[in-house]
Amino acid sequence: MIETARISLVVIFAVVGLFFTFVSATGVIRLPDVFARAHTASQADTLGAGFGLAAVALTLGWEPATVKTVLLLLFIFVTNPTAAHAIARAAYEEGIEPWTTGDERR
Repeated sequence: MIETARISLVVIFAVVGLFFTFVSATGVIRLPDVFARAHTASQADTLGAGFGLAAVALTLGWEPATVKTVLLLLFIFVTNPTAAHAIARAAYEEGIEPWTTGDERR
């Protein structure tokens, strides 16, 4: 019974992780400028990696490799948003204008 619940949770986490990774990849391809792409890469990709690594940690159980997986998850949670912020800030400092629809009134 417990094993079936654990396997079900692993499958759910893996599917949710794949969904967010797919959303992130689609956003990077489809969004119009570096600011929007950095946002989707930092948000959705972090969630996708988080759920994927949670599925791996549940699959491994109580082993030393699980500790490494959790540390990797924490590292990704810190570095992905930080890197996206650095990319967006560098683009802003280089004078790259955000994409607009032309409907904005100044």
